[in-house]
Amino acid sequence: MTFSEVRSSAAMALATVMEHKTRSFLTVLGVIIGTGAVIAVGSIITGVNDVMTELVSAMGPETILSFQFNLSFRGSITPEELKRKPFTWEQSQELEERCPSVKHVSPYLLTPNVFGPGGWTDHVKYHGRDLYQITFAGTEEGYAAGENQLMVRGRFFTDEENRRHQPVVVVGENVDKALFQGDDPIGKWIEVDGHQLQIVGVIAQKLSFPGQPDQRVLVPFFTMRKMYPTANEIMFIIFARKGLVDRAMDETEVAMRMMRRTPPNKPDDFWISTGSQMLQDFHRITSTVALLMVGLSSIGLLVGGIGVMNIMLVSVTERTREIGIRKAVGARRSDIVVQFLTEAVVLTGLGGLAGMTLGWLISVIFRLIFPSLPTSVPLWAAAVGVGVSVGVGLFFGTWPALKAARLDPVVALQYE
Repeated sequence: MTFSEVRSSAAMALATVMEHKTRSFLTVLGVIIGTGAVIAVGSIITGVNDVMTELVSAMGPETILSFQFNLSFRGSITPEELKRKPFTWEQSQELEERCPSVKHVSPYLLTPNVFGPGGWTDHVKYHGRDLYQITFAGTEEGYAAGENQLMVRGRFFTDEENRRHQPVVVVGENVDKALFQGDDPIGKWIEVDGHQLQIVGVIAQKLSFPGQPDQRVLVPFFTMRKMYPTANEIMFIIFARKGLVDRAMDETEVAMRMMRRTPPNKPDDFWISTGSQMLQDFHRITSTVALLMVGLSSIGLLVGGIGVMNIMLVSVTERTREIGIRKAVGARRSDIVVQFLTEAVVLTGLGGLAGMTLGWLISVIFRLIFPSLPTSVPLWAAAVGVGVSVGVGLFFGTWPALKAARLDPVVALQYE
């Protein structure tokens, strides 16, 4: 079979598709949906992975997080975790003293409604303007230095203000824009969950997950403790010395087990992780989701393949006399097989291209809805889409092609 003959078969296949547009579209609809799903999911997962990589990079390579609950990407809090003892301010100070590889430990106190039965939504108010779904927490001066936070206006609160329980607050850029709309917020008093606080600084925008704007409202640790005496969910933000993050992790784990009196034969009753470890966990989840979606999309491809096989069998019946004429003038069995396989591949290939276009459009729509989500069609998804669509044509077109090749030319010529 020469290249010109293959090209001729492809041209005939295209002509057949154009002659029966509706039938051809319905035949490969499953292929379109299956391929589109692979492309769309691949592009979205690529975008989400890129965002998570940027988030981890923004945390810094020397940052370690520790909390009584597991904050990695998994389900809800387990009953065992609910029984764990909370962290304390004193433990953060002791941890810094015990671990030579740790430069600083910043306690990060959350409001009671984050994990407990708070019964309200944290919100901030200024002159009739309300902003809900804020990230309200208490910390100390070392948080800004360790996280390399930049101040857009004003300053971060000091350790002196923390010790004196001063009613001062630092807000994020999004909070500043929503409440003050261009006015200078420094020195203004705002109401946070019914408490009056004076703004001393505006902290620069921090990378956040798409659809979740950075709406931090930070107060001194002991000011938060004064506002919420029952608040006890404290997360430790641990800053390791440069190049010593692995050693700092080991030292922190040993020190925490000693401070919390965890028996040697028991697992850790706390969670500790670095940004890179959290990123690996997230990649494992997205890989599982990708495999699951590919498995689900294969159902559409299977349906599309059965449709292709059915329509090719119909085509063999409709063109029985044509097959007989071709064999009578010298066409070999292999020529007939290649002709019908080419038609099947062209049909599913066009369905694959339509599916790739559909997947690309879905990724564009997601990028428009979430501008911070850099969706893009990865090379592997495009290759899988093309390869699978062609493979479906070859696999499900084989039987009709062999059936056409086995036809007796004498019987075929007599077919009406």
